[in-house]
Amino acid sequence: MTTLFSLTGKVALVTGCKRGIGKAMALALAEAGADIIGVSASLERSGSQVEEEVQALGRQFRAYQCDVSNRQALMAFIDQVRQDVPVIDILVNNAGTILRKPAAEHPDEYWDTVLETNLSAPFILTREIGRDMLTRGSGKVIFTASLLTFQGGINVPGYAASKGAIGSLVKAFANEWAGSGVNVNAIAPGYIDTDNTEALRNDPVRSQAILSRIPAGRWGTPDDFKGATIYLASAASDYVHGTILTVDGGWMGR
Repeated sequence: MTTLFSLTGKVALVTGCKRGIGKAMALALAEAGADIIGVSASLERSGSQVEEEVQALGRQFRAYQCDVSNRQALMAFIDQVRQDVPVIDILVNNAGTILRKPAAEHPDEYWDTVLETNLSAPFILTREIGRDMLTRGSGKVIFTASLLTFQGGINVPGYAASKGAIGSLVKAFANEWAGSGVNVNAIAPGYIDTDNTEALRNDPVRSQAILSRIPAGRWGTPDDFKGATIYLASAASDYVHGTILTVDGGWMGR
């Protein structure tokens, strides 16, 4: 059974790996045996905490700094990493952003930034890295979706639109690539104690309303994503395609 979940000899590229859910995902993959390519807009070239923790697990770590919302920078990064690491077995599209303002006041720049970061960048990365996976006939792609893949949210129309689209994008890729040995799936986090939810956790009314609806009775933590990440990245999920796995403390079941 341990072999089914082993990632020994694999290479995983994780965007948004510096902190929060992305960091937990990177560490989970390293714990399962994968070497890590870490990408973040503010990731240190060397000596980052995530790098130190991955190396402490006996795995290799390559650091790249890239603002994925910048199309030119993103394409340059993709060209470089494909030269540096010819075989990428696992792609985790985790980098994302959220900008809050009511729909009637939501400015174009908020919309453009969120959609470029949360939707266009993961599409381009999957198209480019996935092309090599198709050639080899194997690969795992994991998107980070959201509860707003299923719901509309409040004061975050751009974020809701981007995450709703991610749900359909995962299915579209899976429909085309499942027969070629490439698995494309997503993890949808619930309400997690990260930077993205700080505004909600600091609002006593919203925070209590959210907490009261979570059957598990607590906010999630980044470590809650380790098991789901290893599952979707490993041979254990070889017949799982186009699925959005909710890690939400039971929120969607209520």
